[in-house]
Amino acid sequence: MKNTLKVTTPTDREIVMTRDFDAPRHMVWEAMVKPDLIKRWLFLPPGWEMTTCDEDVRVGGSYRWAWAGLDGKTAMVMHGVYREVVPPERIARTEIFEMGCVPQEGEQLVTIVFTEQAGKTTLTLTALYPSKEARDGMIASGMERGVSAGYDKMEAMLAMSVNK
Repeated sequence: MKNTLKVTTPTDREIVMTRDFDAPRHMVWEAMVKPDLIKRWLFLPPGWEMTTCDEDVRVGGSYRWAWAGLDGKTAMVMHGVYREVVPPERIARTEIFEMGCVPQEGEQLVTIVFTEQAGKTTLTLTALYPSKEARDGMIASGMERGVSAGYDKMEAMLAMSVNK
């Protein structure tokens, strides 16, 4: 059976996404923190380009991702600060999205846990939003389709490395 993204909403402010990868934990970790790998798998709408992928993966370090839309202008930015970094087990970071240079209301706290068993890795991402409305807005945005497509690309990228 193909690995698929599982999405739940255990509380009125959380989204939990779980995905299995047929790769060891250290490889999934690297795919999530190395800019050259992030650029290879992160989902982009057709015609968009990732223009910035800066990562400083340490407690207190920051990251910034930016995308240009079809017109070549910045269409979306995501940035935040790392609060916890335990390679290759766990990351906690803040996330703020800006759409068309308009920041979202508040920030979310995202925790990503990597669990390996028998050479396969389960990635569990928990996003805690500032309000139910913010969480519901993210769900309504179609983010599940984008995350799922990105993780499918990551799986294919990892499979090429594992099978070398």
